[in-house]
Amino acid sequence: MASMSMSSTSRAPQWTARQNEQFERALAVYDRDTPERWHNIARAVAGKSADEVKRYYDLLVEDVMRIETGKVPFPAYRCPPRPRLQAESTSICTTAPEDLAMRHE
Repeated sequence: MASMSMSSTSRAPQWTARQNEQFERALAVYDRDTPERWHNIARAVAGKSADEVKRYYDLLVEDVMRIETGKVPFPAYRCPPRPRLQAESTSICTTAPEDLAMRHE
């Protein structure tokens, strides 16, 4: 749930990593059958109102739907070839912009 598509982020107020973590934890505690769900979640998320957490949830649901229906393209990852003889090696997949950024560090 941590990332949102470009269309959603332009409509959503900024959320810190801490607020997002608080939101995710509260969402796991207060399910859809919980009375006053959004008020309870808002109390668990620093600086956010019930309307803001509900709106954030709706944007995340919209993003998942867009991804599942193929309306959001998957990133083009570049994975280095896997070594054939080295059992303990690991590889890192990156997007093209991430790959360029790492090469210029």
